[in-house]
Amino acid sequence: MPGVLSEQECLRTGRAIADMQQPSGAIPWFPGGHTDPWDHIESAMALIVTGLREEAEAAFEWSRRTQRPDGSWPMQFRGDTIENADSDSNFAAYIAVGVWHHHLVTGDREFVGRMWPTVKAALDHVLSMQAPGGEIYWARGESGIADEALLTGCSSIHHGLRCALRLAEIAGDPQPEWEFALYRLGHALRRHPEVFAPKPEYSMDWYYPILGGAVRGTVAHERIRERWNDFVVDGLGIRCVDHRPWVTGAETCELVLALDALGSYTRARELFVSMQHLRDPDGSYWTGLVFSDGKRWPVEKSSWTSAAVVLAADALSRTTGGSGLFRDAAAPAEWAGADRCGDGCGVRV
Repeated sequence: MPGVLSEQECLRTGRAIADMQQPSGAIPWFPGGHTDPWDHIESAMALIVTGLREEAEAAFEWSRRTQRPDGSWPMQFRGDTIENADSDSNFAAYIAVGVWHHHLVTGDREFVGRMWPTVKAALDHVLSMQAPGGEIYWARGESGIADEALLTGCSSIHHGLRCALRLAEIAGDPQPEWEFALYRLGHALRRHPEVFAPKPEYSMDWYYPILGGAVRGTVAHERIRERWNDFVVDGLGIRCVDHRPWVTGAETCELVLALDALGSYTRARELFVSMQHLRDPDGSYWTGLVFSDGKRWPVEKSSWTSAAVVLAADALSRTTGGSGLFRDAAAPAEWAGADRCGDGCGVRV
């Protein structure tokens, strides 16, 4: 990104993430912090983009090794200790995004073959939590499945399913039932927002249906326009929550990726430039800034914020084979354009 972020600066960010990696391969939020399976994979993706392949594959090996027999992962680890044994459907689905991204960057089909059993088990677990309306419940614990679906999480799962279907082709193991599940999930995301727990104050619920590929085209541009002024703070990035004076680097970079996927390159680049105030001299990125008093909060340089920056830089610069990961996440046009309620729609209206 000439004039914004050099190749060496990106590499320094990758190394800052790698410096947080534990001997097990796990990548916690920050040194001494906890590890969750989703942010861990996002960090591994940034490592592969910056050329730190050995470290990235150690992270994927940690995911393969810690997966449970039912295809899930505990929500939260601290070191080798499980702090929250419940499973999160979105966390499980993201392994497919990470493995597909690795393939796009490296072209390594052998790696796909090694990881395919892990991906298949994870997606089968996720789809065991799909509701009749197509939405996917967010968690499962000792008391059963949580009777609530989240718009952000389901949008990310939509992307995970798209990536998993592509991996199935490479593995020579077709999964036609996944394709129908993907259609049903996308239909719910496009046509039935009422089936998701309402969280309109969070910026992720605003842009994630676009980022995950369920919503594109005119509807997506209208969605961005409707709430732009609620979330975007000129010169600083975007708010995590619409009523709080707090901009966050990861959400800003995810919006960059969503805008880039819509072809709004100029706006995406401007936002990417605006959040660089969160960069630390060591190459890592602070999580956020409370702009009402100029204080960084929380006082942490998070691995996943740095990872989001690297992925956004790659997308905008078109540097690696994985730079189109989010641009190519879109559901087939014939689905997004004509999926009226009817066959396959289980939502009660």
